[in-house]
Amino acid sequence: MNAITPKRPGLLRRLLRDPTAAGALVFVLLLIGAALLAPWISPTDPLDNNLALSMQPPGSPGLPLGADAQGRDLITRLLFGLRASLLMGFFATAAGGLVGALLGFLAAFYQRWLDGPIMRLMDMMLSFPAILVGLAIAAIFGPGIFSVVLALSIATIPLMARITRGSALVTMRLDYIEAARAIGMTDARLIWRHLAPNCLSAIFVFTTLRFGQVILLGSALSFLGLGAQPPTAELGAMASEGRNFLFFAPHIAVLPCIGIFAIVLAFNLLGDALRDALDPRLRF
Repeated sequence: MNAITPKRPGLLRRLLRDPTAAGALVFVLLLIGAALLAPWISPTDPLDNNLALSMQPPGSPGLPLGADAQGRDLITRLLFGLRASLLMGFFATAAGGLVGALLGFLAAFYQRWLDGPIMRLMDMMLSFPAILVGLAIAAIFGPGIFSVVLALSIATIPLMARITRGSALVTMRLDYIEAARAIGMTDARLIWRHLAPNCLSAIFVFTTLRFGQVILLGSALSFLGLGAQPPTAELGAMASEGRNFLFFAPHIAVLPCIGIFAIVLAFNLLGDALRDALDPRLRF
């Protein structure tokens, strides 16, 4: 009599079984929803100022979270700052991830010719901190969100390349890869149809974890004045603006910092949960 193989629960169900993972997933979805709907749910325009309301504390009439030094509603500024930070993180992670994944696949698939040169180039790129890259790019293109996205994309490439290469090398040893080669499948189709899908789990988990790191690094660059420039709302830039008023109106700097902390924590918890959920040894 054949043994009955237990049915494997889906990824979403495995995530929802863990209260921490479920909470992180819901919070991330709420953050994304708030960022997308910011123009419609914000009570005011992010650039509208009223100096009569300058540095009003949280709980003031009509200002639940207070106002900044220019008298701008902090709820609105936080929503648009969240929008800018998430978009910055998305584009930096996507651009750097795509280039890094491609280089990782090429290094693993053409190991004899490309592995050495590509990975030595990645090692060289890893020797430069993201903030140093940001300073160099800001010196060339000037400070702004584009410079931050470019710097963070460059910093993501070698990390993604190493993760992809490691996962691809394991997959390359499987029998069905040799079988696909034996029947004459082209290299491009072999990579696209067989190699890439089997590396998606590792790539997806790393991307989720990297996203939180990119948000933190991007906020740090903006805090140093290399990212979003006033009056653009961005969490790191808002924290930098508020540091001059820590003794008079600490909420101006503290609230954006809490936002950055919450975003990074949520994506880190979600990334850890995805890693556990996608681990074949923990699927039952």
